[in-house]
Amino acid sequence: MATKVANKVLAFSVGVVLLAGLEAVASGQSQEPALDNVLQKMDAAAAGFRSAQADFVWNQYQKVVDEVDTQKGTVYYRRAGKDIEMMAEIREPDRKMVLYKGGKLQVYQPKIEQVMEYATGANRDQVESFLVLGFGGSGQDLERTFDVTYLGVDKVDEIATAKLKLIPKSEKVRNNFSEILLWIDLAHGIAVQQKFMQTQGDYRLAKYSAVRVNAKIGNDVFQLKTTGKTQFVSPRG
Repeated sequence: MATKVANKVLAFSVGVVLLAGLEAVASGQSQEPALDNVLQKMDAAAAGFRSAQADFVWNQYQKVVDEVDTQKGTVYYRRAGKDIEMMAEIREPDRKMVLYKGGKLQVYQPKIEQVMEYATGANRDQVESFLVLGFGGSGQDLERTFDVTYLGVDKVDEIATAKLKLIPKSEKVRNNFSEILLWIDLAHGIAVQQKFMQTQGDYRLAKYSAVRVNAKIGNDVFQLKTTGKTQFVSPRG
């Protein structure tokens, strides 16, 4: 169940490493101060985080067929007390909504009038740690869940970012995602790109633009607009 839920949630991410290492040696500095600085920026961003909105492009690469499937839309996050809520509105190629709220993941496909529901249960903390990767998650939380390595400064669409490599500490998660790369906007402590590497060679690359932090987001955004014909399905296993 943990793998299935993680896949759905994230169904929403060597040369550089060598370059970063050479730069560190040349400057006579280790990676730790730079990593600490990035994590502190994430801590500061998390402390004031209330909501975020961003346009996204998700590219899912499948190694077996050597193809990339692309989805485009808008994602919304907000903190509701101690809880995190997320809505991803996928507009292309097919309309779909992915809502995480109250410890439950719902995937709504209007085309077939069906909502798949997944209760996270005991895996809630693990699922939420993925949800807030770069969007409201603190540096301290990141280090609790992952082994974090600083890979240097990189540019994403002319935005200066810190590139981080994350290795999940959980063996269950590593069986599905061998590593995750994050590109953190150095000015705001928010992710502008994520890459989730899967053990079989597949990956999901997520790019974010038009990021708005702490803008007001209406309650209706975090609700599924279903109809009287919509079927709700809760898979087992």
